[in-house]
Amino acid sequence: MQPLCRNNVYGGVAMTAVTAAVVREPKGKFIVEGLELDEIRPNEARVRVIAVGVCHTDVAMRDAVYPIPMPVVLGHEGAGVVEAVGANVTRVKVGDHVVMSAAYCGHCLQCLVGHEAYCENGFAEDFGGRRTLDGTSSLTSGSGEVVSSHFFGQSSFATFANVVESSLIPVDRDLSLESIAFLGCGMQTGAGSILNELRPAAGSSIAIAGTGAVGDAAVMAARASGCTTIIAIDRHRNRIDLAQDLGATHGIHGQAEEAHEEVLRLTNGRGVDYILNTTDSPAAVSTLAGALAIRGSLAAVAAMAPGTEVSFEVGFSLLKGWNFRTIVQGSSVPQQMVPRLIDLWKQGQFPIDKLVKKYDFADINTAFDDSASGAVVKPLLVF
Repeated sequence: MQPLCRNNVYGGVAMTAVTAAVVREPKGKFIVEGLELDEIRPNEARVRVIAVGVCHTDVAMRDAVYPIPMPVVLGHEGAGVVEAVGANVTRVKVGDHVVMSAAYCGHCLQCLVGHEAYCENGFAEDFGGRRTLDGTSSLTSGSGEVVSSHFFGQSSFATFANVVESSLIPVDRDLSLESIAFLGCGMQTGAGSILNELRPAAGSSIAIAGTGAVGDAAVMAARASGCTTIIAIDRHRNRIDLAQDLGATHGIHGQAEEAHEEVLRLTNGRGVDYILNTTDSPAAVSTLAGALAIRGSLAAVAAMAPGTEVSFEVGFSLLKGWNFRTIVQGSSVPQQMVPRLIDLWKQGQFPIDKLVKKYDFADINTAFDDSASGAVVKPLLVF
């Protein structure tokens, strides 16, 4: 598919015609259609999108697990080339190659102390469907219908995007953007949860529930951290096999909520030092706690519907001194974490190429279907 980019004037403002995948109703299909992209604002760059990953967060938004104004253009694991920059942008310049990640405000307390993943204004920045700068959307249909934009600061299911500066990570121009496009969310979440939050000691043990892209990133990061017992849990046999190829020492084939007894068996009853749950099953979070070793840590990263509750046994388990935490985006600062992952990839410690299947952008619905069935770990849409 050739990028569609044509300058028009709409309502007195210069507009650019783009091709985008639009979701018009909850649980609806992606509709590839032409839209109009407005002018960049002072804090934005215009990016020609080269490739974009398919992530479970796109599914959650498509299916209205979290509210987002529709119609909307999703996409939040994009990579591309900067074609224009706003007056206040200093991080990138025209011609730079960039990977895109989550947006953050940069001025709240959490951002100021280096916890951008927990930005106090993060929901508005990433899920509001409008610019936080002036309340506008960058996208309209040919008839003037407003289409929500700036998903994760980018809305990169489109040939071009107006992207806020906080979402941009410049990368070396000699790197293949198709090879690293999808580092900005799922891979960062899985690897960052290990490297930034759990920080397992060399020789420690970990179980990872769910071996999609997030889980596989965690497997690779656990291996790079020196974990000597890495247990991968998944209901898809092909994903277990891939996780073991990436560094898992054991595989449990089945539902995560039923795996705790097998984890205990594999560790001679001791349990594991760390558990990372990447599934959206509350029952998995509850039952996996029983597979923790004394002073162990259980973390959950998957998006669950608002109001979801998880219960834990706190009688006997109180004596184990274990802890539970939720992790957002791997507690990562994207401008630091993505370059770290690229370095690991260059060194052969983060073989992300094994996860990917490429799809033409026009086949976006097939890519989502293949991801949902478990046939593909990381679909990548290319333009």
